[in-house]
Amino acid sequence: MLAATAEVGAGATPATAPAAAATTQVPQGDRSGLTLSTLDNETAYRISQQAIGKPVGDHVLLDRQGRPKRLADYRGKPLLVNFVYTACFHVCPTTTRNLQKAVQNTIAVLGTDRFNIVSIGFNQPFDSPEAMKAFATQYGIHLPNWEFLSPAPAIVDDVTRNFGFSYIATTAGFDHLNQISFVDAEGRIVRQVYGESFTAEDIAEPLKRMVTGAPLPPQTSTIEELADRLRIICSVYDPLTGRYRTNYALYFEIAGFISFLFFLGWVAWSFTRKNGSDRIQSG
Repeated sequence: MLAATAEVGAGATPATAPAAAATTQVPQGDRSGLTLSTLDNETAYRISQQAIGKPVGDHVLLDRQGRPKRLADYRGKPLLVNFVYTACFHVCPTTTRNLQKAVQNTIAVLGTDRFNIVSIGFNQPFDSPEAMKAFATQYGIHLPNWEFLSPAPAIVDDVTRNFGFSYIATTAGFDHLNQISFVDAEGRIVRQVYGESFTAEDIAEPLKRMVTGAPLPPQTSTIEELADRLRIICSVYDPLTGRYRTNYALYFEIAGFISFLFFLGWVAWSFTRKNGSDRIQSG
């Protein structure tokens, strides 16, 4: 599962990025001598979660035909929002296609007039209306309730900050959070879902509840919170191979922690058993 990822893409990158997202240096192999500037995962996750409950601002963007489109116009129906950049050739297209697959069942049952989807290009001025149109066409997104929007460069930070979306420009392209923001009919962000691929439970089920007016179950269990964090930090970009790889160090850390807990349990069990045996012998 992938959420904070560095991606290689053509075109220049913006001069600035959201200041609230801390960065960290990640070594790329013991013998490479390379490091990669990436998002600080904990900070990116916290910023994303802090956006929940906030209203979507009345931002004005451009649609694929270059016409102004206000995000406030989407109120009255549930809305899904994700961020992409059109020069990406792997993660953004994959996430976009997987989002389409995840909502297909909902569309088949409820139709396309009960909710909307918006993909916003954050790499300005390169994610122009023409570029967003080409991106949608290239990856086969033709749903009438799915729009691709371009913010003016001056408001990119305002829009991304509103949704808790973090990104930074790197030598490899962009390091950004893969998230789908759920916005209710009143225009308030109510949920963030992370990752490169999605299940019906991730997207379709919450969306159906929103469309029918049913309350969303809270994302408060410890297991769910842990899963959300792992989706953010389990994969890293390797510029030596141009691929995304699993961060096995994380798994070793988790396995080591679990082994330590088992060891403590074994010590406690052995101590209890020994004390019981000593009492029987002394009796």
